[in-house]
Amino acid sequence: QVQLVESGGGLVQAGGSLRLSCVASGRPSSNYAMGWFRQAPGKGREFVAAVSSLGISTYYADSVKGRFAISRDNAKNTVYLQMNSLKPEDTAVYYCNADPSLDRTRSGVPDYWGQGTQVTVSS
Repeated sequence: QVQLVESGGGLVQAGGSLRLSCVASGRPSSNYAMGWFRQAPGKGREFVAAVSSLGISTYYADSVKGRFAISRDNAKNTVYLQMNSLKPEDTAVYYCNADPSLDRTRSGVPDYWGQGTQVTVSS
C-alpha cells in the first residue's frame, strides 16, 4: 500500500503563490508517476498536472499552463506543485495521486490518492 499525504494549502490573495507538497510512503516514490487533480466547490475533479516517475515528462491542464509547475524529488519521496499567479478560480481541494502508469495518473484513475489539501484564493 502507498500512502500519499498532501500539505501546503492555505489562503492566498489573487496573484500570490503557494507550493503544495505530496509525500509518498509504502513504496519508493521513484517507481510511480505522480500528479495533481483538484476539485472546486460544486464541480468535478479536474486534472491539473502530472509528472513521470523520473521527472522527465510533465503535463499540465491548459488552465494552469505557464502558472503552475510540477516537480519531484525522489530522494525525498515527494512531488511538488508550485502555483504562481493564483486566481480565484484556482480555489479547490488539491489531491495528489500516484500510479506506476503515467497515463493512469493523468486520466484520474491511479492506484492511489491523497486526502487533499485546501487552496483558497481570495480576490
